[in-house]
Amino acid sequence: MDITTDGFGFMLAFGDLGWVPFTYCLQARFLVDHDPNLPTWALFVIVILKVVGYATFRGANLQKDLFRSDPTSEAVSHICTMPTKRGTKLMISGWWGMARKINYTGDWLMSLSWCLTTGFVSPIPYFYCTYFGVLLVHRASRDEHMCRTKYGDDWDTFKKHVPYVFFPYLI
Repeated sequence: MDITTDGFGFMLAFGDLGWVPFTYCLQARFLVDHDPNLPTWALFVIVILKVVGYATFRGANLQKDLFRSDPTSEAVSHICTMPTKRGTKLMISGWWGMARKINYTGDWLMSLSWCLTTGFVSPIPYFYCTYFGVLLVHRASRDEHMCRTKYGDDWDTFKKHVPYVFFPYLI
C-alpha cells in the first residue's frame, strides 16, 4: 500500500533498507543469547495473541479487498455502507465498522506477540512493537488527513458511525 499511496521515496526506501532488516530479526537475535524460560501458559497466550492479530489483519484486509473488487459479492453483501457525495460508499459495519484502522490493530498485535516471546528482562526486543506502533499512529494520522480532504463533510459523518481508530471502545 505504501508505494501506491505515497510513491517510492525516502520513507519507503529508508524503512525497507534500514529499519525492516533490523527490527524484524531483533527478537530472534535476542533469543539466541537470552532464554526467557516462559511457562507453557504464557506461550499459549502469545500464540493466541498472534492468531487474533493475524485473523484481524487478514480478515479486515480481505473484507476491504472483496468490497472494492465486487461490492455486490455474497461475501460482503451484508456490510452496511454509507454513501458519499463522491459517489462511493464507505463500510460502516463488519471489520471496518469496529475501527477505522482495524487492520493496523491486527498488524500491531502480531508485532507485540513476537516481542512477548523474549520475556521481560530487557526493553530492547520491544523496540519493534514500539517503533511499529509509532509508525502506524503516524500513518493513520496521514490517512485521516487524506480521507478528510477526499470525503469532506462525509468523513465527519463516517467518523460518527465509526468513532474508534484502532481498538473498538478504547481508541
